[in-house]
This record gives sequence, C-alpha cells and structure tokens, in this order.
Amino acid sequence: MTLLTPFIDQILHGNCLDWLQKMPENSVDLIFADPPYNLQLQNDLYRPNQTKVDGVFDNWDRFENFEAYDLFTQNWLSACRRVLKPNGTIWVIGSYHNIFRVGAIMQNLGFWLLNDVVWIKTNPMPNFKGTRFNNAHETLIWAAKSKDAGYTFHYKALKTFNDDLQMRSDWYLPICSGAERIKVNGQKAHATQKPEALLYRVILAGSNTGNIVLDPFSGSGTTAAVAKKLNRHFIAIEQDAFYVEIARQRVSAVTPLPPQALAYPVEQKPPRIPMGNLLEAGLLIPGELLYSANKQHTAQLQADASLQWGETVGSIHKVSAAILNKPANNGWTFWFVQRNNQLIGINQLRQQYLKTAYPPNPVSDTLFTE
Repeated sequence: MTLLTPFIDQILHGNCLDWLQKMPENSVDLIFADPPYNLQLQNDLYRPNQTKVDGVFDNWDRFENFEAYDLFTQNWLSACRRVLKPNGTIWVIGSYHNIFRVGAIMQNLGFWLLNDVVWIKTNPMPNFKGTRFNNAHETLIWAAKSKDAGYTFHYKALKTFNDDLQMRSDWYLPICSGAERIKVNGQKAHATQKPEALLYRVILAGSNTGNIVLDPFSGSGTTAAVAKKLNRHFIAIEQDAFYVEIARQRVSAVTPLPPQALAYPVEQKPPRIPMGNLLEAGLLIPGELLYSANKQHTAQLQADASLQWGETVGSIHKVSAAILNKPANNGWTFWFVQRNNQLIGINQLRQQYLKTAYPPNPVSDTLFTE
C-alpha cells in the first residue's frame, strides 16, 4: 500500500486518466464507476404545471458523437483495468443511453461479466411527455478482471441481508431524495447523486474491511462516504472543484462503523474437526458403543476413530451410509453416545471441543479506523 499512500482516503481533484496513470498497477480491490451517461438531452423539459425539470444538462455529460463517447469509455476503462488487482472487481452503472456500449467495450478489454444488476427505482421520476415508458431503472454491470479471477463475493452475508433468500439481481431501492440529497442554496448539488443504499450493497458484497475502493467519477462523494462508513479505504477522483469540496465536507463527517460489526461471521467456516480429536480430548472412549437416534443400530468405536458395525469397518460417515444403504451420509448427525442414561449427539461433543480448542478471538483492532 506504500505506493498508494498519497492517494489513500483522498478526494482527488482532476481528470481521472491523469490520476490513474500515477497509480501503481494491480493496486485497488474494488472499483465503482458512475461515468457520464451521454444522455443527449437537447431541450429543457417541463412538468404539466410548467415547472422546469432539473435534468442533466451539465457539460460533463456532453459528447460530440458516439465515437467520441466510445473512445472516452475505452480510455477510462483501460486505465481502471490497469490499477485493478487480479482478484478485484469493477461495477459500472448506466442507463439505456450508454450501458450497452459500455458493456461491449468492457468485454473487448477482457473483463469477465459476472452479473448485470437492475436497480429498480421505487420512486422514479415520471415521464412527463407521455411518449415513452416511465424509465424506472438503471443497470449495473459487475465484472471480474478475468474469467478465472478469484474475486470476493460475500454470498452468505448477502443472503442473510435478504432475509435468508438468495440476493437477486433486481434491487428495489428509492432514488436519492429527502435529507440524503445534498443541496446548495436550495438546489441539488449534483444532478445524478446516487443513494447510499446502492453503494452500501455493492461495497458490502464485493470487498473486505481495509480494502481499497476506487471511484473515478466521484461526484458528490457517495462511494467514498459509504466506503469510509464500512471501514474500507477509498480513492475518489473528481474533475469539478465544486463537487470535490462538497465530497470532502461530506466524507469528513462520516463516522466508520465499529470493526466488530463488519466481521462477516456468517461467511466464516468452522475449522475441520476430525473424529480422532474427540478421542484425544477424552470426549469419546475407544471401545464404547455409538448408537443411531432410535437405538436400532450400534457400532463400536475403535482406537483409530473408525467404527465397526458387523463386518463393516470405516469412518462414522461410511458406516452410517452403509446402515442407511446410501452412497454417503453425514455421520456427525447420525451417531450418538450414552452419557448419564441419555443419548448425546457426537456433533454436540464436537461443538464442545470447538469451544475449548478454538475459543473466540476478539475482532482485531488493526482494522482500518478513522
């Protein structure tokens, strides 16, 4: 991280290509890019009551033609690809105006597309002219640097986040409004400010505490603010000095969540405990009998942790599978031992061993804090 130190946790003012060129290769873990959409708006839009719609007419969203936009897109995506770690991922958000061109260029550059996620806006802006469907969604492309990249994805955490249902690729979230919408003199500070809920989900899903999150089009600083909140490092780049100042003030007011709230406990796999460990710890005794739950089947425990059931000798899994006439079975849930005239599952003994041999450790205080 030493070479990145001048960039870490900074809102950098300037062109993203200039800044990305200064950064070392393979140095960032996650990229979220909200580039200009090239909306091609020509005329002012008015509501039925003749009030003007606050649309996107900024110069940063104007391109001479599609060829100019494609070249712009290829240049910034190539620069991002250079600084992305081999196991990193990139998210790019867009609308029907640009996302198909962006996706094709990403594939041409060698990115491996993982998902397209549809952000369905629960409170979209109406279509005032009534000449098209109400445009109520935007699309995010999630991609790895290569087909075989071992990228980060907290599947179990996102499933828990979604009430124990798989997190789907259609995300129902409101647009940025109310107190979250940053305003200056009563007007929107940035026309396309994204909701923090969207970035919260992206960063939570695809990065770890202490990782580096890059946003090459920082705008009002949503990515940096959420990254800091989730105890990630951030690098945010913005060419408009007005937005840079807004983002710096916004991020400085963010308090990171406590490290113990960001440990992803549902993702942690318990250590593998062989049957022999229970014998060594005295929780099981060679020569004693193990029982099925209904006591219809018994097997004798051997000193090498195998079981003997008639002529069959093998592991707790192999013998239970033979009893059930199945190709495989989980012996930990099949076998019981008798203690004080009660049957105790050997899995319960395994959990007892785990608590002794692997006591819980406090969350490390070396995680990134403000």
